[in-house]
Amino acid sequence: MRTERRRPGPLTAARGSGTFTRMPLDIAIAQFRPSKGDLDATLDGCAGIIRRAAGAERRPRLVVFPETALTGYFLEGGVREQAIAAPELFEALNARVGEDADGLDVAIGFYERDAAGIYNSALYATLGPGGGILHVHRKVFLATYGVFQEERFVEAGAGIRAFDAPPGRIALLICEDGFHSVSGTLAALDGASIILILSASPARGAAPGAGVPGNLVRWDALASGIAAEHGVFVIVSQLVGFEGGKGFAGGSAAYDPHGHRLLAGPLWEEAVLPVRVDLDEAARARTEEPLFSDLERSWTRLLVNSPGSGVRRPAPDGE
Repeated sequence: MRTERRRPGPLTAARGSGTFTRMPLDIAIAQFRPSKGDLDATLDGCAGIIRRAAGAERRPRLVVFPETALTGYFLEGGVREQAIAAPELFEALNARVGEDADGLDVAIGFYERDAAGIYNSALYATLGPGGGILHVHRKVFLATYGVFQEERFVEAGAGIRAFDAPPGRIALLICEDGFHSVSGTLAALDGASIILILSASPARGAAPGAGVPGNLVRWDALASGIAAEHGVFVIVSQLVGFEGGKGFAGGSAAYDPHGHRLLAGPLWEEAVLPVRVDLDEAARARTEEPLFSDLERSWTRLLVNSPGSGVRRPAPDGE
């Protein structure tokens, strides 16, 4: 789904400087518990969060919900009954939020029904009559190990790319996508300055002394690493609640382009977490620590010379 290229983010002139900076971006992370099996009730709950965000004193530009926020994660064969087409989801949200949310952006995870199959997807849209769907990302790396059986019930997405939205150039990842370092690399190489990770990560493992489940310690390292290596903001929105004896602890978080955590959400409860980001900080971070520019310069050469590229390479020195 291609969209017209836009100037990323509103600009403002710094007084007397003759230069332009982007205005700070307010984001609301919706750590959400769906009403499993009741799509209408869950849509109403999502719409309520969006309406309250739209009416807040510091109105966010973007609300980010978790993976499978519409239905809950562990549906197995029930995904076919609960899946919904992306345009249907957009219309259902628009009908519920009313004109108060006009111009507000939303990212939300859902099981998507499409002519080609069922997908674990994330929709990004601008609400209101002047808005529309800007991007749908389909989860590329399907978790199929331990308690996870995604490959049995959904199809894998074809790729990862960034897209232009009113706040800036953004990329979406879904849970397991973030466990593969190449996902953040592909998003950043396509120009993303913000990576939204929508996740439904069951609590598992113990982290001695951390005070949180082990999976959240792992998420902290993964998201911080993506942010620092690529000089991007990373927003992680986590599902919360219990499904069939499996608990989703929450613990949503945000990271700046240096990899520093900006906030951490509560455990075991719903929350709407406001975070303000300075998009110009991404450019500053990339200048101060040029890990990403090194990657940009080397990427094509590394691909061409990688095993399996089909290119015959000279033997390394000494062989």
